Amino acid sequence: MFQKYKMYLQLERGLSANSRQAYLHDVARFLDWLEGEGTAPEAVSLPLLERYSWTLLDLGIQPRSIARNLSALRSFYGFLALDGYIRQDPTELLDSPRPPKHLPAVLSRDEVERLLQAPDLSLPQERRDHCILEVLYTAGLRVSELCTLRLSNLYLDEGFLRVEGKGSKQRLVPLAPRAVRELRLWLQERQTLRIVPGEEDYVFVSHQRGRRVSRITVFHNLKAYVRRAGIQKNISPHTLRHTFATHLLEGGANLRAIQQMLGHESLGTTQLYTHIDRRFLREQIEKYGPR
Repeated sequence: MFQKYKMYLQLERGLSANSRQAYLHDVARFLDWLEGEGTAPEAVSLPLLERYSWTLLDLGIQPRSIARNLSALRSFYGFLALDGYIRQDPTELLDSPRPPKHLPAVLSRDEVERLLQAPDLSLPQERRDHCILEVLYTAGLRVSELCTLRLSNLYLDEGFLRVEGKGSKQRLVPLAPRAVRELRLWLQERQTLRIVPGEEDYVFVSHQRGRRVSRITVFHNLKAYVRRAGIQKNISPHTLRHTFATHLLEGGANLRAIQQMLGHESLGTTQLYTHIDRRFLREQIEKYGPR
């Protein structure tokens, strides 16, 4: 079916090589997601297509990219209807999801590099902040998850974090090798700090107070580094989470793997994580990871 569609684009639609490649890439990603949903392409319904488009939006994908994805799906299902695979085209009434008025910004790869170079590594606090930025970006954590990250949930030899997300749901998140290195460096420095009793298990703590860092601290420090990097966007810690997802998706990573790494609500409960092999998640990070 997919090979016939490929020939259809080339021979009947007469699209350029770049357009054909973009369409095939978007359709292949949708079919991969569909397989995870346990649904055959011929059995797709409008509600399922809408859920897919909203999934893209929730991951921080820009409206223009979503529109291109949906255009590819309309082309694919138009072909299926034309070739007799389906009786009715489910994309006929498919609309692009309406983005919120204030769609979160996404950093370019160059802006990410400038941001990560902004902290002054000669200063202890900024060395910690550099590690925080690496973890936020390469693991896609919520800022609340970062602030409550515990030493007992670090598995650096294996290259994983155990994260407690919304509703106390836990998930394992693969770490990029550079993030593992930065965490090891930070943990060495952390040993020199005087930490308040009861706060000993938190990964990121204040040099002055010896308590875990707050979301406000992370937010304000990030704003300072954004200004220092000369980035002209309204950036928050959540921006790095959206950027993580967007860069992985643009690189071709499996959509369901990204959802699992984000702990996205659309996946339901953490039980679903047990059906995705950890080795597969590791391969997705190493092959498509932004760092």
